[in-house]
Amino acid sequence: MRKHYLDNLRWFTVLSVVLYHVFFMFNSIGVLSFKTFGEVQYQDSVIYFLYPWIMVILFLIAGMSSRYYLEKHTVREFIASRSRKLLVPSTIGILLFGWIQGYINMAESQAFTNDEGFAKLPLIVRFLIMDISGTSILWFSQLLWIISMLLALLRLFEKGKFYKFTSKTGIIASILLVIPVFASANILNLPILSVYRFGIYPFVFFLGYFVFAHDEVIERIAKFRIPLIIAAAVLGVIYLVLHFGDDAMEMPVVASIPAVAYCWAMCLALTGSFKAWFDKKNKFTSYMTDRSFGIYTFHYVCMSATALLLTRHAGCPAFVCYLLCGAAGLGGAIVLTETVSRIPFVRWCLLGIKNPSKRRS
Repeated sequence: MRKHYLDNLRWFTVLSVVLYHVFFMFNSIGVLSFKTFGEVQYQDSVIYFLYPWIMVILFLIAGMSSRYYLEKHTVREFIASRSRKLLVPSTIGILLFGWIQGYINMAESQAFTNDEGFAKLPLIVRFLIMDISGTSILWFSQLLWIISMLLALLRLFEKGKFYKFTSKTGIIASILLVIPVFASANILNLPILSVYRFGIYPFVFFLGYFVFAHDEVIERIAKFRIPLIIAAAVLGVIYLVLHFGDDAMEMPVVASIPAVAYCWAMCLALTGSFKAWFDKKNKFTSYMTDRSFGIYTFHYVCMSATALLLTRHAGCPAFVCYLLCGAAGLGGAIVLTETVSRIPFVRWCLLGIKNPSKRRS
């Protein structure tokens, strides 16, 4: 049976990523932003409440989904599916589409006007530089593909004994997993490309695959959803108080004890809550499930283009900037998804869609 709660949790998290990027565009906490509205922006609190868990839970969901997929498909089919869905958009798709985001990034940083050497480079070199700098949020697809290939290799040796053992995982053990999650968060972090966290993301992916893919484990978590929600709210406030004003996206804050504790509490609270309350579907949830990857793929370029225009050509107040960027990000992503999914070769390049009647991951 289709895990509707997992589909709903995925698109809910994607919408949370969109919301996070709205506030990221104009942050004042030391990260590159298009514009700020003062030295202290209390609206930046949204970044602190979202960033610690949004990508972690997407990798957790991906691990669970991989287990369900491999229960009915061969490893060869898994490799082909993941390569089409993840590798193609994050390589060929970037060559086709990435230069747009790259141009926006370089225009925002004034690379065209401040770097005389760039203008002297051959056209093809300038294009490739823009393309690579336009990788943007597709780092997620690249890293997830690498992890998926590691899983395919692991399947050659893993015979299911460990998976059967983890079915006994109770609520206490699920909570105590925060300890290895914290340890993984503090290793294999790239110093420059900080989004590529080769410790925590593969670890939670395999937690999803080996532990949380068990229905009985999720049922146990769902029974404690209310205490988990309360715990997540309290830990989120503690994290905010301790680190407001710090760079929430860089070490050591992103892997601190308050950040990881809050992150893991949110992962458990959301997984249990969606299992208990949102394990259903209707026309809206089916629509969002089918288009969540497109919304994730296209929202940032629409949002950053809007932020650049607002910064260069309009003196809008903060509320209007946030509102316009949010509308452009979500609305533009939906329009692009609907458009691209109807163009045969382009939909394969950008969304990994071979058959438009089979959009779901």
